[in-house]
Amino acid sequence: MFVRLWMGWVLSLVLVALLPVGASAQVAGAGTRTVRVSQPFDSVVSRLEKSIEANKMGLVSQASASRGAAGRGIKIRGNVVLMVFRNDYAVRMLAASVPSGFEAPLRIYVTEGADGTTSVSWRTPGAVFGPYGSTELDAMARELDSIFEKIVRDATGG
Repeated sequence: MFVRLWMGWVLSLVLVALLPVGASAQVAGAGTRTVRVSQPFDSVVSRLEKSIEANKMGLVSQASASRGAAGRGIKIRGNVVLMVFRNDYAVRMLAASVPSGFEAPLRIYVTEGADGTTSVSWRTPGAVFGPYGSTELDAMARELDSIFEKIVRDATGG
């Protein structure tokens, strides 16, 4: 188990190291949105955590290669994945499509740019759940699209 965790952190560090110095914080994928702000990384993460709660969603978990690296004495630019969902949406999601459970929790990816800016990226719930071809999921995703937009807007002022 420890070896797998260690290898995961090493892989994360290698991937970050391979990014060109001027690489964009854009995340690839259909329905991906990115907001770039000139606020400090830690401030944006804190504001997102508060906005998730204020918008009545749950911060299920978070993962950060930069925090893990810092624990080992290695400094890399800030990054964190905030995993966000809520149980009533989970119940609706699974009632509509058990296979769609793979998609929860939904993620918000926060990255620190070399220039001091911070980028907030997420795939819209509509893009995440669209491929399942369920009208119930589509309706739920439209609700979540608005909530995720508001979470990011409230946290970034954008």
